Order: sequence, then structure tokens, then C-alpha cells
Amino acid sequence: MRQLKLFLTLVLTIGLIIVGSMRIGLVPPVGKFLDPFHGFWQNVELKRLEKVYQLDFDVLQAPVTVLIDDRLVSHIFAENDHDLYFAQGYVTAKDRLWQMEFQTHVVAGRLSEIIGQRTVEYDRFQRRIGMTYAAKNMLETVMRNPLSREIVSAYTAGVNAYIDSLSPKGYPIEYKIFDYTPEPWTPLKCMLLAKSMTWMLAGSGTDLKMTNTLAKFGIDTVEDLFPRYPQNPDPVIPKNTPWDFDPLPVGKPQKEAYPDAMNQALPFEPNPANGSNNWAVSGTKTVSGYPILANDPHLDLNLPSIWYEIQLFSPSVNVYGVTIPGAPSVLIGFNQKIAWGMTSGGDDVTDWYQIKFRDDTLNEYFHDDTWKPTTRITEEIKVRGEKKIQDTVVYTHHGPIPLYSDEETFDGNIPRLHAMRWLGHDPSNEFLTFYWLNRAQDYQDYVAALSHYSCPAQNFVFADTAGDVAIWHNGKFPLRFQRQARFINDGANPEHDWQKWVPHQHNPHIKNPDRGFVSSANQNPTNSDYPYYLGWFFPQYRGKRINQQMLEMDSIIPDDFRLLQLDNQNLQASLIIPSLLRFVDIDRLTLEETQAFKKISTWDYVNDANQIAPTVFDIWQKRLHAAIWSDEFGGNGSYRFPSSARTIQLIMDEPNAPWFDNIHTENKESLQQLVNSSFKDTVTELTKQLGEMGNQWRWGKFKGVDIAHLGRLPGFGKMGLNVGGGLGIVNAIGKTSGPSWRMIVSLEPEVKAWGVYPGGQSGNPGSSYYDNFVDAWMEGELDELLFLKSMDTTHYRIQSVIILEAGK
Repeated sequence: MRQLKLFLTLVLTIGLIIVGSMRIGLVPPVGKFLDPFHGFWQNVELKRLEKVYQLDFDVLQAPVTVLIDDRLVSHIFAENDHDLYFAQGYVTAKDRLWQMEFQTHVVAGRLSEIIGQRTVEYDRFQRRIGMTYAAKNMLETVMRNPLSREIVSAYTAGVNAYIDSLSPKGYPIEYKIFDYTPEPWTPLKCMLLAKSMTWMLAGSGTDLKMTNTLAKFGIDTVEDLFPRYPQNPDPVIPKNTPWDFDPLPVGKPQKEAYPDAMNQALPFEPNPANGSNNWAVSGTKTVSGYPILANDPHLDLNLPSIWYEIQLFSPSVNVYGVTIPGAPSVLIGFNQKIAWGMTSGGDDVTDWYQIKFRDDTLNEYFHDDTWKPTTRITEEIKVRGEKKIQDTVVYTHHGPIPLYSDEETFDGNIPRLHAMRWLGHDPSNEFLTFYWLNRAQDYQDYVAALSHYSCPAQNFVFADTAGDVAIWHNGKFPLRFQRQARFINDGANPEHDWQKWVPHQHNPHIKNPDRGFVSSANQNPTNSDYPYYLGWFFPQYRGKRINQQMLEMDSIIPDDFRLLQLDNQNLQASLIIPSLLRFVDIDRLTLEETQAFKKISTWDYVNDANQIAPTVFDIWQKRLHAAIWSDEFGGNGSYRFPSSARTIQLIMDEPNAPWFDNIHTENKESLQQLVNSSFKDTVTELTKQLGEMGNQWRWGKFKGVDIAHLGRLPGFGKMGLNVGGGLGIVNAIGKTSGPSWRMIVSLEPEVKAWGVYPGGQSGNPGSSYYDNFVDAWMEGELDELLFLKSMDTTHYRIQSVIILEAGK
């Protein structure tokens, strides 16, 4: 019996060891994960940093010193650019390795290697739209240029130096949870990250829905409800700015033909939450007499953050700012002479082409009166725990065919047997732009740097210590006729192909305008007198509000711009609510509805976190918008709804318009009926969801901002944050997106700067530097940025020193 017990105990122990070392679904090997010598315990970090330590690297040409300050920001001092970018790669990987690599898996369609079968369709979609194809095209261009090749190669070597220094116990915790190991970094991964941002900001389109809308309603309705320019625009380049060039002629086909309605919806459309603000004011409006620049890009909020702060110093550069982990140089920042920032241009650089194939093999397609061969690329999708999947992507000269005739694909349908022409597929070398921006000394250097930039289009704001301010709506834009880009094109007609480009000097720009400032907030880049098509979906309210405030401001100090970044004034609400309130039949309101009416009728139109009225307005305007348009444009999501701005214009100017009647009923509905029914439905919805009016109705509680972990791991995010702001507001904080980096730079002879982002420098959830900036970001505070003019190891804010020695 005793021997049997010993035997069973041994079997049970061995069984537990085996089970503990096995991954079950998405659950990591529990034994390995809990191992105190190799598991998650090894990822717990003390707040106190090691004071000085030294590392040796054979590839360095000279010693490099990295000073780490009290915010865990690395200040890299190198004697040459090769060593500078090697060190940047090394320290970025030290803090953000898992984030860097995971994001490249997401872009390249390789998630299934980590997650398994559940992400196969997502991976297939990424392959079908040609993300790796785009990155390889960019890589070829980057590596052909000696300067960008040196930057990327040195950065890559630095990342790999850190990876090589790791043992399994030192892997970031996510590798242990998902049970996989880091692979070597490559230059292609830098390109994949660049293309990820390009797709996020310039990969969407409305061509299919607009084609369906055109087929159903005709061109007159399209032009009326979907105007290229809004009523009373306040563009990035002020109205009446003269264009100092002779525009190129834009060719137009002899016959414009568009396909019939297709009744399919694109899965990717412009996200109104993705935007940004920036502005710069000249010294004529500041207390110091020198320009001040501000920028806050609005992007998805995640932990680890999309941004990583850093200072880079060598004989050729001294620059501070933020970059994307995995990208060399500083993308938004300042040096001792200039500062710059970016907002998304929102330009339309994706077109769809209806393709005529010879037969079901898709081997040939018709173009320019001849049958042409397609190109095929075989993609291999590795699936964890399953067999590999082979998928073939078919390419025309326009671009890839993401969806074949009888398939379903990730996140809905895209037009079957159509080719995607996307500027992001074209070769480009944006690394040169940021290399030279980092070193720019004046306006001429800034413009020269922008000449290397292609996509995604950005509004690059600029200011310098010499007193200049400027803004360029910058990118590479195809020369297209007006309707070419709004609807699906005839893929057989060569007149619909992209053939020429807008010259760089013709890009909208302005320097030192009379009003004393420049600004952008993703609104229309120009007025209607600009001769080229750039796009048509541009939000307006933030830009109008910023310009209103800037025109009134004088004797500006940097803190005034901090407060402007936090501005919660809801311009959209202030325009439409007075008109809506006149239609409300207050005699027919219930007690709960009367309470809500009082809140919104006495509201000051400020979306502060503790206000109830913003919550009521948010639901009311969504319900009213749907009530007006869903009978004509609803159904299966195949049609584009008119914008909120056009809807407001219709309500205010045409209250008896036929669009307010519900075509599915015998009665003729009026705007007043829709306003009242949608208001009552709003109160019913909120009461059902949140209970009686009270604390849960407050805007901050209702919205509940989530900064989730990038891998959606529970407990590793900051969820349900109570902050104000909202869509269309300068402080554009949504549920999962918002100001991802707030920066203000005063261009005095001794440049001063402040900034914060909702995260922390470390990507390790076990570090106190993982999310230590979030509270300041919530409160609207900014940290003073430590911009060192020379290496100073004794500065009171320096907490640690890393010395990277060159190999002997």
C-alpha cells in the first residue's frame, strides 16, 4: 500500500509538472508563469533605478552615454549618428520590446502565430490589403538611400542587441502570458510600423457607400447632402489666401461611368475620433515676444502608449520629443531652433476600381482595350496549434483584390472583385523627413524636410526662435478629377488611372499670416478656390473653436495654450440646441423628461465631466440623426448617412425639408415630431440603462474613458476614467481615443517645453513607470520637459546613467 501511495504521488507530481508547463488555449503554462525564478515575479520592478551601469558593444564606434531622468525619459548622448540610433533602438526595446513586436505581428497579419485560429480572418485581411507588400516597397526605397539605410540599420542593431541580452526570465510579461519568445528585429519591422500609422490615418474611404448613394438618389442629391465644402468653412489655410502657382490641368474622361448600387459596406471608413489639434502663434501675440507652438494628436488610447519620449544628441542634432516605438528619430518635437507638430490631413488617397476578369481563374483582367495578366503572391499564415494556411492574393496594376466572388472576410464585406489603389502601397521614405526635421534650423530647412514626405498626409505646424510660424498641408497627392475619388472607378478605363501628381510646392501652405497664428484641427485644408481635389470628409467644429479663441487671445503665455487644449466647449451643441428646444412640446413631457429638458435648456454647452446635459445631448443628437436619415439611408449599412454638420444646417435652414418625413409610414412626419419622439426616446434609454437621473448620468461617468492594454489583457489597463471632452470638442477625449500627447513649446532663445501622454515610459505593467503619467493627463496638467543642452550627469532630475562602451 505504501509503495502504491508513493507511486500515485509520483504520477500526480509528474502530471502537475507536465500540465503546469503546457499552454491550454490562451491560458499560459501556469507552472512557468508562476515560477519565482522565471515567471511574472521577475517583471516586478522597483521604483528606484540603478544609478550607473555599463554595457559593451562591439558595433559602437565610440562610447554613448544615456541619462535617464525622473520620468524614465532617456537622453542619449553620442559622438556620431550611427551610435545615436543604435542607442535609440536599444533603450526603446529595453522599455517597449513586446509592444514593438506585437504591433508588427498585427500589421503583417501574423496574430494567429500567437493567438491561434480565432485571428485567422484578421490575418487574411491584412495580407489581402497588402500591408507587408506596402512595407516591402517602402523598405526597398529606404535601403537604397545611404542615409536612411544607416539610420534604420543602426536602430535595428540596437534593438537586436537588447533582445540578445535577454534570457527567458527577463522576457516582458506578455511573452510569458502568451507563451512565445521574441524574434530578431529587422528593418522590415520598422516599415510595418510606419504602414500601420499610414493605414490608420489614410487607409479608409467611403467610395462604395457613396456609389450606392449616387445610384439610388442621383448626383443632385449627392451634391446637396454631401458637399465637398461645408457652409462657412474655416479652413487650415485662411480664406482669400492667394495661390502663388499656376495649377496643372486636371484631365477628365470623355464619359464618366459608375457602377450600379452594390449593396455592400466597406469595413473601414474615416474614424471621426481620429484627429488632432495644433497651432502656433507669433511673438506679436505673446508675453515673451517669441512664438509658442502647441500640438495634441488624437489617436487610440492604449497601454503601453503609442508614444515614447526621448532626447537625441550628437554633433549633428539635439532634439527632444516623442516617437513611435520601433521608429528611429523624433516624430513630434523640438530642437534648439524650431518646433513642429502634426495633425492628420484626412485626405482621400484610396480609390476602388471595378475589375472585369476574363474568367473565374482571375488570371487576366481587361484594361485599356486589352487583357492583362494579374500577379499572384502566395501568403502563408501560420496558426498556433493548427496547420499552416495558404492564401493567394491577386494584384492588378491598380493594386490588390482583397475579396473574391464568394468569400466572407474580416469585419464585414468589401467590394468583391475590386482593386484597391492606395497611396500607402507606393514606395516612400518618410524617415528622411524626420531625420531632417530633427536637424532643421529655420523655415527653409523645414520645407526641405517636408519634400521627402508622402503619406499619410499631415498638417505640419512650425515655429522657430527667429519668429516665424507656418503650416503646410503636406503629402503626396494624385491629380484627380473631382468625382473620380468619391465613387468606384471603371478599372478598364485608363483615364481613371492615377497618372500625375500635385507638385509639392502646390501643397496648401502659409507662412506668417496677418492674423498672427496658424492652426489645424483636421478641417478642410483650403477653401473651394483651391484647384485640386484632396478629399471631402473633414470635421469642422474643433477648428472653428480654436480659431475663435486664437483671434481673441493676446499677451499669451504657455499656460493659456494648456487651457485651450482642455477646452470643453461644445460648438455643435451651441449651434443646434436653441433650434431643437423650440420644437419640444414641454406640456407633454413626463417628470423625468422635464428634468432632462431643464438640464439641457440651462446648459452652458460645456462638456465637463460632472455635467448631465452632455449625456442627454449625446444620445439625443444620435437618435435624431438616425430618425431623420435611417428610412432613406439605413437598412444594411450600404449607404452613407449625411454628416451631423449637414444635418444641423438642414434643421436650421430648411425645417420643412421632405427628408424629415418617414417614407415607410402613410402619415407625413415633421421635424417637430422627430425632435419630440427622439427626445422622449433619449430619456427612456438613459433611465433604462442608468436608472433615475443622478450621478450615473454625469458625462464623465457615462462616457467612462478606457485606456486598455494593447493585448486586451484584463487588469493591465486603466478603465472607466472620469474625464470630460468629447467628439468635435477641442479636448477630444472619446471612449477609447483622445489626446495621445499634449505638447507646448515656447520658442524663446532658451527653448522651454511641457508635455504629457496618458501612459508611462515603461511597457512593463510591473513597473511604477507603466502608467504614471495618466493622472496628470486626466487632470489636464503638463510636465516640464528636461531638454539638456549638453551632457550633465549631475543634473538633479537625472536618476540613472547607462554607459554604452565601444568594443575594444
